[in-house]
Amino acid sequence: MRLQKNLKQDVLGKLLNIDQTTLSGYETKKRTVSFEMMERIAKECDFDIYFVNKKTKEYFTANDIKRKDV
Repeated sequence: MRLQKNLKQDVLGKLLNIDQTTLSGYETKKRTVSFEMMERIAKECDFDIYFVNKKTKEYFTANDIKRKDV
């Protein structure tokens, strides 16, 4: 997502208020990214995250889910 948006790690890190090394760790799979952070990264890069029901082929976004943590 970051590369398609033509963002450097340090720039995206500043937008997310995280260190560039943390973002690098996510990208190299040396750190585990939380779903919340994945949502933030997607939003900054102009991506949407969709969930697709395998049986019905219906899709919905994280905004469609009634979450207890928000």
